[in-house]
Amino acid sequence: MTKMTTAELRGYQQICGKDGAMVAIACDQRGGMRTLLASDPDEQAKITNDMLGDTKADITRYLASAASCVLLDPLCAVPRIVDEGVLNRDTALLIGLDASGFDISPEGYRLSRLVPGIDARRVRALGGTGGKIMVYLRADKPEANDHNIAILRQCIADFGQEDLLLVVEFLTYQLDGESPEDYAAKTPWLVEEGTRISLECGAKVLKLPYPGTAEACANITKMAGEVPWAVLSAGVNHATFLGQVEIAMQNGASGVIAGRSLWKDCISLDRDIQRERLKTIAVPRLREIQAVIGHYRQKAAA
Repeated sequence: MTKMTTAELRGYQQICGKDGAMVAIACDQRGGMRTLLASDPDEQAKITNDMLGDTKADITRYLASAASCVLLDPLCAVPRIVDEGVLNRDTALLIGLDASGFDISPEGYRLSRLVPGIDARRVRALGGTGGKIMVYLRADKPEANDHNIAILRQCIADFGQEDLLLVVEFLTYQLDGESPEDYAAKTPWLVEEGTRISLECGAKVLKLPYPGTAEACANITKMAGEVPWAVLSAGVNHATFLGQVEIAMQNGASGVIAGRSLWKDCISLDRDIQRERLKTIAVPRLREIQAVIGHYRQKAAA
């Protein structure tokens, strides 16, 4: 198992709260955020990167300031959120390397993409505490993963060379012609095996989909060893995510890197409405998640 260097460990400590748990707010989405802000495709097309930057600035100011870290993208959000003084000095910054969306191979597999010009050195220049890379994996289809594993290895090596923290995320996905029932039945195994692939590539911190069961969470913790993992929200409703966080923390998770479940019904093109919802809806949700995490951190320390 690959251990963090001293510099990487310091970065990891900064993305964690005082209790040592990750509580990061993810708002590096672009396409997905546009679909939440406007239902009509023509209206979505009118939402500029600057407008998305405004939304991300509000999420950072009103929600992420109550967390230990924020995950942002380098197209809409940084460097402006640093340069304009929006980012709280005590809130760490992860910068996403993955481009929005994906390409499709002739066989129908998802091919991950990177934002051009964003590497470890650029992340550092933008004020990042570290980076985050997301790739798609289908562990049951080795031929689906070659391109994405190559990206993963490239990014891990680059950040290792710069001695900068990198959080590794992967997502599974349903194949064309695969029934929802068959996909759901495979999901725990797909997440476990995707974790194995990520660890074999040298991941030192993981951001993972909820694997579906307490047993799968425990298996991931055992497999990961000293590599900490955070559960992502995948846009499920808050009550569902809260239950997932509890099961994940009971079985060895080190926190959350959560986005849409916190803010998806709070963002608006009307910034007054947006700010009010972030303060009155999103922040209380975050406090509930922090309470669950704090409870299990205290039990683990006892």
